[in-house]
Amino acid sequence: MSDSERLRHSCAHVMATAIARLWPDAQFAYGPPIDHEVYGFYYDCELSHRISPDDFEAIEAEMKKVVKENQPFERAVVSRDEAIALAKSGRLGGLAERDAESTFKLDLLEDIPEGEEISIYKNGDFWDLCAGPHVPRTGNCKAFKVMSVASAFYKGDAANAQLQRVYGHCFKNKTALAEHLERIEEAKKRDHRKVGRELGLFAFDDEVGQGLVLWKPKGAVVRNELQKFISAELDRAGYSQVFTPHIGKLGLYRTSGHFPYYEDSQFAPIVERETLAQMADEGCPCGELSNRLKSGEAEGFLLKPMNCPHHIKIYASEHRSYRDLPVRLAEFGTVYRWEKSGELGGLTRVRCFTQDDAHLFCTDDQVQPEIMGCLDLVKKVLTTLGIDDYRVRVGLRDPDSSKYVGDPANWDKAENALREAAGSLDVPFTEEAGEAAFYGPKIDFVVKDVIGREWQLGTVQVDYNLPERFGLSYIGADNKPHQPVMIHRAPFGSLERFVAVLIEHFEGAFPTWLAPEQVRILPLSDKFMDPAAALLAEVAATGARVTLDRSAEKMGAKIRNAQIDKVPYMLVLGGKEVEDGTVAVRHRHAGDLGAMPAGEFLARFRQEVESRALQPIAAAE
Repeated sequence: MSDSERLRHSCAHVMATAIARLWPDAQFAYGPPIDHEVYGFYYDCELSHRISPDDFEAIEAEMKKVVKENQPFERAVVSRDEAIALAKSGRLGGLAERDAESTFKLDLLEDIPEGEEISIYKNGDFWDLCAGPHVPRTGNCKAFKVMSVASAFYKGDAANAQLQRVYGHCFKNKTALAEHLERIEEAKKRDHRKVGRELGLFAFDDEVGQGLVLWKPKGAVVRNELQKFISAELDRAGYSQVFTPHIGKLGLYRTSGHFPYYEDSQFAPIVERETLAQMADEGCPCGELSNRLKSGEAEGFLLKPMNCPHHIKIYASEHRSYRDLPVRLAEFGTVYRWEKSGELGGLTRVRCFTQDDAHLFCTDDQVQPEIMGCLDLVKKVLTTLGIDDYRVRVGLRDPDSSKYVGDPANWDKAENALREAAGSLDVPFTEEAGEAAFYGPKIDFVVKDVIGREWQLGTVQVDYNLPERFGLSYIGADNKPHQPVMIHRAPFGSLERFVAVLIEHFEGAFPTWLAPEQVRILPLSDKFMDPAAALLAEVAATGARVTLDRSAEKMGAKIRNAQIDKVPYMLVLGGKEVEDGTVAVRHRHAGDLGAMPAGEFLARFRQEVESRALQPIAAAE
């Protein structure tokens, strides 16, 4: 555990102590440090009082008292029987003995394997079942803030008790905390849920379903422009775009390994009516259907959780020669995941999302250059959009886990190929065991947002296992069958998450080529409406996304409205401009760019859009 994690975990105990002092019936479950909004912690608790933001000041005041008392964090190793006795007395996870036993601690004790050391930590009158470690004393926790409260099911299971989860932040000093809180305020302004609603980019509706995005016209423009951008790059790189169904038979996913191994994160199978009718006639219990679907005795369909099995079948639909390889198949493929409702969050965690997915089938000799081509594509995407704060993570298998399938020798080859590729990027990279997909290692591009949160976006994966599972082959130069290597890659990752990060990165003020509305024409008054309409037609003829403000507002209000809507360019048209055959050009950030002929503006505008510039070219000249 790092020093920062130790401090945050200790501060969680300080907060629990304060809550227990304020509401003595409080019973606590978990209190870990987390990466939530960078440097956070939480404690799950059950109590009769419903904690609200109105209580935060009182909790912080009580925490300050605990800090001032400078209580030592004392560790004690106890036997299982002693721990059970303490939990039954109500002593663990609270301040003093209660009439009710510590039910959560008794349950957690059952999760600790026989023979494993059991420890408790005490600070003042607060005792808790805890593995630690902690800072020496509560006085070390000097800079903290209670941030929010939410509901959470015990152990994340909706069948268990619903608890109150109180979040906080903690830093080593008040200056660091103040800087972090400033970043939080900046993040609130940029929050993609807020900005997306204000700009009319997307919506959610409970009648449609949680985690299912409704892309509105303006949001669809952003999404389409990103797809056109990557599609052009794919064409240049020799990819073939394909389309595949949104569902597939369960047998397809049994072969790939996605079903039933990831059953909890998938939508329930769609069962054929004949199967249901037959089982009803046989009087089979509901649980029997699940068992038959898993074993293959019954058939059904699944909303696809991944695109790769479908692309594999496209590859397998033809005889392949080594002369045909590499085969590069790309798709903007929509996939479905059953995320828990409490984990859904705007566009960053949804139940239906689209990947800019591709699968490359190649020979062993082609693996390294194909990986480099994929990495260059991810780097081009990030560079074009001005995203330069990112790190590279090489996800490797965990040798102690049974999650990973396939020949260890193939894993070694794949991991070495990715290490070599990552080392050529001129970007620092880390190797992290346990981050590989079940079928192969991967390189992830992890982007840092405006408040330091990290989001995994682009990914490249090397896979020897799915080609083997599906029996893929090609005829080599020796006229014998060989197994291809499969590379999975997605520069954006999920379009939904990528757009969320872009909204916050640009605060909704997208570069001109990506902006839903690129130009707005502002006539000084109604008497200039006809020349404004002619200008509208001229600008629209170039393919620009342009509108005409026909309102009766004064010019100041028209400019302000365009600024609020984050329109890159405003073309002001009044008597002087009509007389001179010019337009007065304004940019949302650069301000007044002066008057110029419409043709000159459009030439500069086209150059800016076609080059996907991040800054207004007109302002630079």
